[in-house]
Amino acid sequence: MRDAASEQPSVTTDKDILRLVRYVATHAPVQMQRAAANVTFQAGDDRPARHFPQSALDRACSLGLTVVDEGVVRATAQASAFLRRALLAPEEAFQDQHRVIEARTVSVEGARQTVRANQLESPLGAVARLKEKSGQAFLPPEAIAAGERLSADFTRAQLQPRLTMAYEPRLSAKTRGKPCGTADLCDTALAARMRVGRAMEAIGPELCGVALDVCCFQKGLELVERERQWPARSAKLMLRTALMALARHYAPSASAGRRNHAWAADGYRPDAGDLVVVRPQAPGQPRP
Repeated sequence: MRDAASEQPSVTTDKDILRLVRYVATHAPVQMQRAAANVTFQAGDDRPARHFPQSALDRACSLGLTVVDEGVVRATAQASAFLRRALLAPEEAFQDQHRVIEARTVSVEGARQTVRANQLESPLGAVARLKEKSGQAFLPPEAIAAGERLSADFTRAQLQPRLTMAYEPRLSAKTRGKPCGTADLCDTALAARMRVGRAMEAIGPELCGVALDVCCFQKGLELVERERQWPARSAKLMLRTALMALARHYAPSASAGRRNHAWAADGYRPDAGDLVVVRPQAPGQPRP
């Protein structure tokens, strides 16, 4: 018995099936009337009827793309994935149905190049696409930039657990069985670990965990809620709070380092007990 997925039609040979599934998916529910070798679809009173071969409807139903119930044709959950694969390039059809490609301009060795980036590559990219009820983005740009910077530092710090065997030769002089320590790390990794540590201190112990899970360990919001036993749709609020604190850590406001001056009233004199007198010390004389 052949698998149903292997029998899915291509764009060039079964265009009737593609047009039928696309029409049903965009105009559901559709009323159907059979007439000889053709079927007539009527999506509404004010819309013209469409005619499709009966064989195309039978093939779509056998593949699980459409269902017929008392003269009404509806598209199944597999129809959306089938349409995305059929309308994309054949060499990237299966990959593009699970990703959102965006063109970006990056600097590579001083030259600007246009690359394609997948917005759904990380859970942070999926959260960045969320919208408020007002239509504004759920995460501001500075919060997204802070999360990407934390992820980059985490990768440079070599804190990601290794899941496969390392085949590169070891150049360090550690003995067999001794775990790799900070002496085997380069200066770049050590500096990145210090930056990650300072970022966690800035976020705080209550919120640093969700930032690490989403930005560094690539966990989805639903997985974070299940692991931490949080209420539904609460992880995105905690993540936004953590990333806003992280954004202030990476880019503090101009008033954060400004020193405030206080003016004393007329006749004010400091208390002599608050003053510390430092006398010069002769060479060789012990400290008091």
